[in-house]
Amino acid sequence: MNSKILFVEPPKDYWFIMGEYLPPPTVLLILAAYVERELPDMEIEILDCQAQEKTWEDIGKHVESFSPGIVSTSGFTCNAYACARVAEIAKKVNEDIVTVLGGLHFSQVPEESLSDFPEIDYIVRGEGEQTLVELIKTLRNGKNAKDVKGLSFTHNGNIIHTPDRPLIENLDLLPYPAYHLVEDQTKKYHFTMMAGKNTIYMVMEGSRGCTHKCSFCTQWSHWNRTWRTKSAKRIADEVQYLNDSFGGQFIWFTDDNFDYQRRGKELYSELKQRKFKDDIMLFFQARTDDVANNPDLVAKFREVGNYWVMMGVESHSKETLKEFKKGISVPDSYKAVKVLNESDIFSHAMFVIGTRNDTQESINDLRQFSMDLGSDFSIYTCLTPYPGTVYYKTAKKNGWIEDPNYANYDMAHAIMPTETLALKEVQEELWKCYRERYGSIPRNIAGVFSRKKLKRNLYRHYAGQQVLRKLRRLI
Repeated sequence: MNSKILFVEPPKDYWFIMGEYLPPPTVLLILAAYVERELPDMEIEILDCQAQEKTWEDIGKHVESFSPGIVSTSGFTCNAYACARVAEIAKKVNEDIVTVLGGLHFSQVPEESLSDFPEIDYIVRGEGEQTLVELIKTLRNGKNAKDVKGLSFTHNGNIIHTPDRPLIENLDLLPYPAYHLVEDQTKKYHFTMMAGKNTIYMVMEGSRGCTHKCSFCTQWSHWNRTWRTKSAKRIADEVQYLNDSFGGQFIWFTDDNFDYQRRGKELYSELKQRKFKDDIMLFFQARTDDVANNPDLVAKFREVGNYWVMMGVESHSKETLKEFKKGISVPDSYKAVKVLNESDIFSHAMFVIGTRNDTQESINDLRQFSMDLGSDFSIYTCLTPYPGTVYYKTAKKNGWIEDPNYANYDMAHAIMPTETLALKEVQEELWKCYRERYGSIPRNIAGVFSRKKLKRNLYRHYAGQQVLRKLRRLI
């Protein structure tokens, strides 16, 4: 095997619910940076089909011209087939190319994936950096992959799962993501609805995992029910690196739970000292109870560039929140939105429909609750049984899943019926949520002429992207 590795971000359709955007291939940048540091003799390329406007045919041509020993990609459940297709293309070019896949989806269903897609040689389960590097060393030295922790692969017709790999204890020791390998494309990364077409969009990983155990979420199980954070200084240094080296201005923190309580004060103090705070827009994802319980700290982060916070409100129903194992209350949601609005931070609330007990009446109540809540932006999603979640295991056991097509696992497609609503009816209820929120002429006029710039931009962009029409077509 030669010393070349090609990371591929395949062609894919991005989530139209959030309008028009082009994200960087974050996971591949993180993996590439680690391989580059640990194996400096490796020749590394990243083929970002989105930014480079490459087709499936172009992938084959690039694999043929670069002639890598390894082709690797990673993806979520809705992109699983696209990732498998990358492996298939690589094998068609040269069956000796080693194909390595990872990420949330493949980590949760490695046996199914290896059985369904024989073009996949290895699946890296869980945290990928150390496993990928050790696998490369093993292959180059002709040793047995059975000794590499965190791998799943087929050997002599049998699927082998090696023991799980322990998590990296100190995330500060990881290198910065390898944006220098896609430097020609960095100006193309943008999030129009949030920051405009010409604002460079980059992704920042401040922590990994979550200690909460929401029944529909993959994050806590993927990261072994732990939460690890980089230090406040490392986070600030990394933001500064992205801003100084590549002009990154809109920076999305991937942290599933920002966690003001545990690291907020220290991180605020660190960011306060940096000059770049006036040149950036930070996006956080946070729990409603964390926002509600730390109003002063939330307001302070507005001073250092935090303009947008997304929260999983999920439901108005105590029973549903208990079923989801959220550990939050409806009063938390009201208070959190109030805190954000008073802090001049854009409030973004997420809601879920389609539990087994949902009816037209209960979903209508949720719609009304979402209006009363007063958030700047609301996104409604269909309850989706992602592999690896508590909900997936329950739904599969009880035969609730009516759409097994992973390409539809994007939270915009209904996957399961409820006890009283057919699949098509759940889909229609989702459309009604958006129609009521964004189809109202008075509400749209108020949004377009809002005193908040971000809200004005959102309503104008939402209308231009014809989100309501696209949702209507799913029914």
